[in-house]
Amino acid sequence: MTQPLVETKARVGVFAIALGAYLPQFPSLVPEFQAQYADFKKIIPDTVEIVDGGIVTTKELAQTAGDKFRAADVDLVVLQLLTYATSYNMLPAVRDLDVPVVLVNVQKRRAPDYANTDTPTWLGELYACGAVGEMVADLERAGKRHAVITGVVEGGDPAVQTEIESWCRAAQVRRRFRDLNLAQIGRPYPGMMDLYIDETNLYHRMWLYTKQFDWEKMWAIADNITDEEAIRAKAQDILDTFDVEGGGTVEKVWEMAKYVVAFEAWVKDEKIGLIASHYDGFAKGQAGVLDSMLIPAFSMLIKQGVACAVEGDIKVAMAMSILKTIAGTGQLSEMYSIDFDKDICIIGHSGSGDADISAQKPAMKIVPVFHGKTGGGYLTQFYPHLGPVTYLAITQDREGRFKFVAAEGINEAGPIFTFGDTNMRTRFACGAREFVNRWSEAGPTHHMAAASGRHIDTILKVAKIFNVPVDVITR
Repeated sequence: MTQPLVETKARVGVFAIALGAYLPQFPSLVPEFQAQYADFKKIIPDTVEIVDGGIVTTKELAQTAGDKFRAADVDLVVLQLLTYATSYNMLPAVRDLDVPVVLVNVQKRRAPDYANTDTPTWLGELYACGAVGEMVADLERAGKRHAVITGVVEGGDPAVQTEIESWCRAAQVRRRFRDLNLAQIGRPYPGMMDLYIDETNLYHRMWLYTKQFDWEKMWAIADNITDEEAIRAKAQDILDTFDVEGGGTVEKVWEMAKYVVAFEAWVKDEKIGLIASHYDGFAKGQAGVLDSMLIPAFSMLIKQGVACAVEGDIKVAMAMSILKTIAGTGQLSEMYSIDFDKDICIIGHSGSGDADISAQKPAMKIVPVFHGKTGGGYLTQFYPHLGPVTYLAITQDREGRFKFVAAEGINEAGPIFTFGDTNMRTRFACGAREFVNRWSEAGPTHHMAAASGRHIDTILKVAKIFNVPVDVITR
């Protein structure tokens, strides 16, 4: 994935606990636990910022750790259970936080040397912590979200590493939503009421702030872009990204490159991580110029981590951003057709797309009419990777509460539509007919995001961080 235009870094609170009563009884446990905790922090990926709460053995130390976590506005807490400890060692550190607590229950040794194990060795190297249940019981009573990871240090344990990295990717979504803004340009497509959203409710529930922009401002955004070297470099970047129908030249995409340069500066200045746009005016003058080239221009932003959704769909922009953050790809999609003979769904969408999801160089072509929309101009067609694919939709209930709808399938080779829209042939384990029934019954909007690979496990972690339910349709 190309470096994001606007960087964010999740903040993960990390601490370890042990029963304070053990330490004066068995002084050798002090350096043992210090070494284990130092090694544990090394497996936290450098993609996140560690907020170090230290080794906690008393209520007071737990409170100090909690003060650090609150001051840093951590996105997640990861707790290493070194040996038995009471929940009193944990709760003060997390009671005032509204983020999940991941309990990492890792044993140092793979198996005991039963005949030669004394009490400090058992407590320090072999206690696969019986306190895990105690911690979860009290987290439940405190109304805190939680997860447990159990594993071993000796010989390495890739499953533990994978789970921690997955949690850190999920935490990154929270940080991007808190630190960055969503730009809405124009309004949603008239009558697509499933896309409509209360922006205040969005901020309260998902921490995402919406900035409104008028098209008049966007039409003029490239007026002051005069650096020909920067424009030329961006034009070449566009040509390197797309196979332009009829042959591409720097001169042919010059105006588009100007707008991309301007959009990139705008994204940085406004700290934008997501864009939802729709234009429903007259395709004349400068409006027509921008409208005709907006799809590939916004595709260049998606490549750099900015989720750009057509038809003013904020909810699918969120889904695209989530998948781009956790999976490296995030493509706008929609149910297109069913091939009943092959028992597959044809899924895709027109508009901006993600070059990172394309197994071959995406195409850019000019069409005289954007179906259902004003004007005509450049369409982009991407060719999603064959193999596993994950879909994510975001919807709401009548009270405004959000819900994720997720599914995994397999993209297969075969004929696809060639009229300029990105589309893929996806097989689902339950069959095409049943999948459409189940997916539709879950009440998603008619848009969803797609990502290469299987990512439901991480989506479930994102949902726990945001405290929203998930309907898993098929895996």
